Amino acid sequence: MTRDGSKTPERLIGIHPVASALRQHPEQVRRLVVAEGAKNRRVRELEAQARKLGIAVESRPRAELDRDSGGVRHQDVIADFEAGNLFTEKDLDRVLDGIEGTPLVLVLDGVQDPHNLGACLRTAEAAGVHLVITTKDRTAGLSAVARRAAAGAAETIRLLLATNLARVLRRLKERGIWLAGAADDAEQGLHDVDLRGPLALVVGGEGQGMRRLTAETCDYLLRIPMQGTVSSLNVSVATGVCLFEVVRQRTNS
Repeated sequence: MTRDGSKTPERLIGIHPVASALRQHPEQVRRLVVAEGAKNRRVRELEAQARKLGIAVESRPRAELDRDSGGVRHQDVIADFEAGNLFTEKDLDRVLDGIEGTPLVLVLDGVQDPHNLGACLRTAEAAGVHLVITTKDRTAGLSAVARRAAAGAAETIRLLLATNLARVLRRLKERGIWLAGAADDAEQGLHDVDLRGPLALVVGGEGQGMRRLTAETCDYLLRIPMQGTVSSLNVSVATGVCLFEVVRQRTNS
């Protein structure tokens, strides 16, 4: 936040995040910066689209974009973006009240790799998740790398940053949303559980999985049946498998 109470714009880096923002939420794009002499057709299309929408467009030396992107591949385009899809704990009830249909929430407990975070957001958006909850601490954060991996989902899907995850999980339960935790050592298999009702899928971070308190707060734990010799899946892959089992069950019902 700035001193006058307004939000500090975030930086979208690369063609996919910028294109998604211009398509989904052009009113939240504050400025487009394009590298001088950029010849990429898609970049020029984005520039023309921004001008048509009345968004300020600046042409800067590519070296400035290199500096401002912090090492992330910018593809000759950067945008200043004032996100309207980011929430805090105090917004939880309001966000839940706005969900149409049977709620589907994804909870990420300590995903620390920005590529995994972005991939989880991308999968969640594709699966129709209404809200993604992650922690303010022990998490990758919505960095430029995570946004790029999300391929546009980070600008559209509702994302809530929890200071106290256990408190948020308890509130979900009070709102009638069941908590299903993904754990390698769970007794119940993914395909043996009815996932058609109001649901929050809880997934732990890389290596350690869910924290003990998080797992204890869940209503039940489930595991993905493994047929090969590997003992576990990458967190973003496991998230996708679980979410689309929910989609399958809800579609077939």
